[in-house]
Amino acid sequence: MTVLDITMDAFHTWRSPLILFTAIGCALSSGIFFTFSSFVMQALSQQPSASGISTMQSINITVINPWFMAAFFLPGVASLVLTAIVLKDWSQTSSIYLLAGILLYLFGTIGVTIAGNIPLNEALAAVQPNSIEGATLWTKFLSEWTLWNHIRTVAGLLAAISFVIAL
Repeated sequence: MTVLDITMDAFHTWRSPLILFTAIGCALSSGIFFTFSSFVMQALSQQPSASGISTMQSINITVINPWFMAAFFLPGVASLVLTAIVLKDWSQTSSIYLLAGILLYLFGTIGVTIAGNIPLNEALAAVQPNSIEGATLWTKFLSEWTLWNHIRTVAGLLAAISFVIAL
């Protein structure tokens, strides 16, 4: 038995639990984003801009914690491992659903966060909440950040569904 055979046996043994873990992780991330899309951003938009900015700046600092980072990035890491499984054994009928889930999570959730939400968060972090610049940015921030957030919410949910179908 070669190292490759042992590795592939391990992949097959851990395939279903890894897919389930990834599906749950994608759903959890999507749920976090859904919370923001469905009521947090609306509540922040009803505050005076200085208050909304200050609160969002605080959220953007406190979100950098081990719990959120694990919930957000572990499904991405698991997706990368699943990519190896898909590429090695494309003949499985579930492979297309795995690939869809992988792409949706990596690009639609992590990619959108990096390309869309984080630059907006960084711009917001650079303004004084009570400034005219802050108030102007806040209006743009609310609409653009929320749009990107809707996209990553849907992408995470569709990724979770794809992984469940793959099971």
